Amino acid sequence: MKRISMIIVVSLLISSCSKEYIPRDLEAITILPFIIDSTSIRAMQVLNSETVYYAGSKGDIGFTKNDGKSWSKDYIRYQDSIRPHFRSFAKNGNAFFALSIENPALLYKITEGKSELVYTENHEKVFYDALQFFDDSLHGIAVGDPTEDCASIIITSDGGESWRKISCTSLPEFKEGEAFFAASNTNIKTLGSTVWIASGGKRARILKSDNFGETWQIFETPFIQGNGPQGIYAIDFADKNNGIIVGGDYSKPLENKANKAITKDGGKTWTLVADNQNPNYKSCVQYVPNTNGKEVFAVGVTGVSFSNDGGISWNEVSKDAYYSIQFADKHNAWLSGNQKMGKLTLK
Repeated sequence: MKRISMIIVVSLLISSCSKEYIPRDLEAITILPFIIDSTSIRAMQVLNSETVYYAGSKGDIGFTKNDGKSWSKDYIRYQDSIRPHFRSFAKNGNAFFALSIENPALLYKITEGKSELVYTENHEKVFYDALQFFDDSLHGIAVGDPTEDCASIIITSDGGESWRKISCTSLPEFKEGEAFFAASNTNIKTLGSTVWIASGGKRARILKSDNFGETWQIFETPFIQGNGPQGIYAIDFADKNNGIIVGGDYSKPLENKANKAITKDGGKTWTLVADNQNPNYKSCVQYVPNTNGKEVFAVGVTGVSFSNDGGISWNEVSKDAYYSIQFADKHNAWLSGNQKMGKLTLK
């Protein structure tokens, strides 16, 4: 009996050690750029290390399936004259969904090269910023700037076939000047049935729902806030408790002031990361998968930065400007930017 117990203990120790994080060499990070003419790309969906789809500013939907060796592109037009400016893009099963900014808001379902308009909204203040699906693929959510005294949030529970806007009576109140940033399609994070949304401008707060967006809580942050370009631009969670937010002041991109913070209690409270270090303004942050929440990348017009201690300390790995980053696996990620895409490799 003692022998069996000892074997179990040793096995558990070996298993525990095998999952322990081992820091990787910064010198092993490479970024290969690809020119994508005449479009600004803020939203993408990575399928694997060789395949990525994107939605661009000219109504364009593009992709590569061969690691960037060749790119294909098609266009969506509304009433033949409007080229939707897409900054929100998500995938659900075999369908992609692209959502435009500005008035009118246009949400398209795209399958096998065919596009179907599944939601429209007309309002002088309408401006949608980000779109994501939940883990079950049936539920989805998009967030936009207020048209009344609350966030504009639309949800679906049938895989994107139909969408409805949540009434302000079910949402936290927003004051004039609090809104969102359509910078990288990453101010929304979904995990299981939970969603977090990060705001900016007059206030920088976290909206949270644990039932697919039906009911909401809202939490304060110590993040930079107070006027239009200040606030949280992106949010990510390694698990249900540990998360990170980045952003700053877009009008002062080199400033490093209250622009990154972490949480260990699911977003209820946030702790600022020291200001006296890189990164400065960033528009996207993403944990590297299968690194126990240790490795994090943040990107923006000021370059690409990397942390291997959960976002506490950072190193700059590139000065190249990108809007967003999304991982295929532990070793490969795609980046999007102005008239370009990029492929990051981390050995």
